[in-house]
Amino acid sequence: MKLNLKLLLSAGSLLLSAWSYAQSHAHGTVYLDLNNNGKKDNKEIGLANVAVSNGIDVVLTDARGRYTLPVSDDNIIFVIKPSGYSLPLDSYKLPKSFYIHKPKGSPTDLTYPGVAPTGPLPKRIDFGLTESREDEQFRILVFGDPQAYTAQEMLFFNRAIVDEVVGIKNVAFGISLGDLVGDDLSLHPSYKASIARIGLPWYNLKGNHDMNFDVQADSLSDETFEANFGPANYAFNYGKVHFIVLDNVRYPNPRTGRGYLGGFRKDQLDFVENNLKHVPKDHLVVLAFHIPLEHRNGDTFRAEDRQRLFDLLQAYPHTLSLSAHMHTQTQHFYNKDDGWHQEKPHHEYNAGTTSGDWYSGQLDERGVPTATMRDGTPNGYAFIDFDKNQYRIRYQASGRDSTYQINIFHPKVVGQGKRSRSAIFANFFMGHHGNDVAYSVDGSEWKKMMPVRTSDPAYLAELYPWDNLDTLLPGRRPTDAMPSAHLWRVSLPVDLAVGEHQIRVRATDDYGNTYQASSTYRIAPTKSYPDPPTSVR
Repeated sequence: MKLNLKLLLSAGSLLLSAWSYAQSHAHGTVYLDLNNNGKKDNKEIGLANVAVSNGIDVVLTDARGRYTLPVSDDNIIFVIKPSGYSLPLDSYKLPKSFYIHKPKGSPTDLTYPGVAPTGPLPKRIDFGLTESREDEQFRILVFGDPQAYTAQEMLFFNRAIVDEVVGIKNVAFGISLGDLVGDDLSLHPSYKASIARIGLPWYNLKGNHDMNFDVQADSLSDETFEANFGPANYAFNYGKVHFIVLDNVRYPNPRTGRGYLGGFRKDQLDFVENNLKHVPKDHLVVLAFHIPLEHRNGDTFRAEDRQRLFDLLQAYPHTLSLSAHMHTQTQHFYNKDDGWHQEKPHHEYNAGTTSGDWYSGQLDERGVPTATMRDGTPNGYAFIDFDKNQYRIRYQASGRDSTYQINIFHPKVVGQGKRSRSAIFANFFMGHHGNDVAYSVDGSEWKKMMPVRTSDPAYLAELYPWDNLDTLLPGRRPTDAMPSAHLWRVSLPVDLAVGEHQIRVRATDDYGNTYQASSTYRIAPTKSYPDPPTSVR
């Protein structure tokens, strides 16, 4: 009897263990969806060596396309798209590449709703892919901070940005670098509808204005984002480029408990580490997140998190980071003094924003704010061209020709030969002070301009009327200027003949592209004034 009892207890224990395993592990198949119906049919084969993740662990499918992953009560299981395959898209052109497992759903006391209860873990979580031709040369479209706070600003986003790129050709996909909206998360569906108009597959990441602020743990700050977009941390491949998308907004601030701080949780960096194990070393690794890695002595970004990220990338010679958040445009280069381990610096493109200076400024002929950013960069978007593991970035100013890459500022008229502090300023939007910028007057020889880090006077000229006019201007006052990282200066020649003179400015970017801009100014005869009367005592 005792033996039978032991056998029963042992059998029950095994059954309980098996049940527990089934409930704590996700199983499924990544398969070739031949008829594109979103479910695995009997004749459809599994795909081997495809990466699947739970947000921390990353496993490869076996020869039959099968995978197993541990799950908790708050996990998103997702497939990491391999090159040469396409993911199914929803009606908004967003990838359907994930399954959310939240048996009890998101907390119910959130201002903006999260994920509804998903119930028990399904027996199978399958992911269907379709074969697609992916050239190793391709282009993507990059948006920084659409960040509409209201329906009116969403209209501005559509008119100034979306309308320009609707139906664009020869672009593989787009990505928005966070702050999809401005705190009002009920605008997420309107943003998705706007993006869907473009007609491209689109990836999104979370910014500090896409968060649930009424939570006490960083892991819960993305509940509404997950409900609207899926995982906040994920990866995918295209050609010879591996993209890693990360939420790098820590909320609440782990140091103070108030506000937010740039950085990563340990589980996020564990995901990066586990994921990179399956990425060939000769591929380009592109990281996309919202807050730039530039930590300013740790005040805005946790230096230790950046260091671990740099450590994980040590064996990858081809890397690029994309960020936004600042509403300026900057090229950051990290070297060994910054903890980067390679001779070639790590490049971070801190992209200009589609909302520019938060939709401020006077209204233009389209009825949208000029929205010039505080460093003098016009609002707009970027194109990145990839060629195997190499890349080239070009910025596109909203409402302007593609050749508009430099803005020139100078006085319109100066006195001939008159002592003057007048200068020519050139704002090269995609530039940095390692680039060559030169000028020529009236076709004379090209001479170098001097890099300066100061406020762009062209931006100040836009700003001053708001504080000096005695009438109201349409629109909203721009924010105060800040030093520009891509500004050059030279004294304005005044010792030329009376009349009109042409200024030309030439700038060459990091990819060998040379751009030019021109402008004119006038030299007028200097008036003579009588000497002031001698004072008599």
